[in-house]
Amino acid sequence: MTTDPVVLGIETSCDETGVGIVRGRTLLVDAVASSVEEHARFGGVVPEVASRAHLDAMVPTVERALRDSGLALADVDAVAVTSGPGLAGALLVGVAAAKALALALDVPIYGVNHLAAHVAVDVLEHGPLPEPTMALLVSGGHSSLLLVPDVTSDVRPLGATVDDAAGEAFDKVARLLGLPFPGGPHIDREARSGSSVAIAFPRGLTTGRDLERHRFDFSFSGLKTAVARWVQAKERSGEPVPVADVAASFQEAVVDVLTRKAVAACREHGVDHLLVGGGVAANSRLRALAQQRCEAAGIELRVPRPGLCTDNGAMVAAMGAELVLKGRAPSALDLPSDSSMPVQLVHS
Repeated sequence: MTTDPVVLGIETSCDETGVGIVRGRTLLVDAVASSVEEHARFGGVVPEVASRAHLDAMVPTVERALRDSGLALADVDAVAVTSGPGLAGALLVGVAAAKALALALDVPIYGVNHLAAHVAVDVLEHGPLPEPTMALLVSGGHSSLLLVPDVTSDVRPLGATVDDAAGEAFDKVARLLGLPFPGGPHIDREARSGSSVAIAFPRGLTTGRDLERHRFDFSFSGLKTAVARWVQAKERSGEPVPVADVAASFQEAVVDVLTRKAVAACREHGVDHLLVGGGVAANSRLRALAQQRCEAAGIELRVPRPGLCTDNGAMVAAMGAELVLKGRAPSALDLPSDSSMPVQLVHS
């Protein structure tokens, strides 16, 4: 295999059918077919709907990625696919497609961890990852703080959400405020005209014994409940709900905890680089507060552009290329999908 392998990556862990192609650490194409509009009327992702959407979108998305990159299938040196964690049926679609491609092309296949791929994608924008790197991954399904000595072989979880993930909380609060699904972009937009100090919402797992037992863990369920009670109290009194202020105050509570714990983890582990990834990393306030706190602590912040933060095939291709470049063994052709794959299992 060449020193700059061409890797095709497939991502189907949730509601995005992503196909990315990289050459080494250079992104050639990132094609995405989203089924988010099909889920919007339900107020959240419906697994069976997502799986069927992946089936419909897979072949056209692969064809579009190849056409836009100017490559043929014969140019592909390896195939990478998200094998977990994620929705079981959705993962099966991507893994089956990747196996078919790898078998037909007689190239190696790499089953990769979705969370590790969110870390690896930053090499496409900012170059090789410093070793170690601290990674804060925040999305609809995950809120994790990871120490990453080597993204291809050594990812260590320091903390995770004990209930709702940050993105899940954004969706639920958006619903309370009458905002569309997915909630993250709409909360972010509303918050720009609101006050982040208008309402004193709680910061979960940040005081006393909670900090001792859950030093780097996150909890957003109590925050979501506090917002719901505040809104319901306003509605019962007949007063209008100040949507912008609620959005801004809620958003500030989330990003305050995320960035505070991430910077503390960097200090305690002697790491001078923080990478923020996952769909919630597209949030403008999270980016701004992370930058502010990292600068104050002498930590270099790395955040991929918003399009690479949400689920996409480019991150899977990037992870596959890193595995190839580090000489890691490929997966067996009978690799399984694992909806609850632990982050320590970087690839299967």
